[in-house]
Amino acid sequence: MSQRIKVEPLTAQTLAPYGDVMDASGAADKMINQGRCARFHNRARLDFSDGAAGISIFKSDKATLPLQLELVERHPQGSQAFIPMSDDPFLVVVARDNNGTPQNPRAFLTQSGQAINFHRGTWHGVLTPLVDAALFAVVDRIGDGANLEEYWFPTPYIIEN
Repeated sequence: MSQRIKVEPLTAQTLAPYGDVMDASGAADKMINQGRCARFHNRARLDFSDGAAGISIFKSDKATLPLQLELVERHPQGSQAFIPMSDDPFLVVVARDNNGTPQNPRAFLTQSGQAINFHRGTWHGVLTPLVDAALFAVVDRIGDGANLEEYWFPTPYIIEN
């Protein structure tokens, strides 16, 4: 029988063990561009073992809830940021690591204006937009060597509202 995961709102505090929430909350760090632009500076910790940061564009199909969570993945050589190119929410799934095995997955729903950055080595679900043909800018490690590990759960989880 599948275990159930309830979707939670995404906050900087709830995602902190797994990564960073990037948004324009609170006071801006500084005003730029002749005072017309608020800069919220350095909102994510990029961390790469080697290689360089690259920016890719992902175009992903829509997912719907309830959703069967069969696998998670992680990137041992670099962090990975997902920056939506629309105001639409998306689902963020993370799990704690227990000696190389993901444990206790959690699911979060972003709010308009939020992006996320997974810390290096964090187990996470695949990109899960809740709208059709969603576009994301993705900042991650570009370099030689394997940087993807997948874990398939013996019994899938069901993510629901």
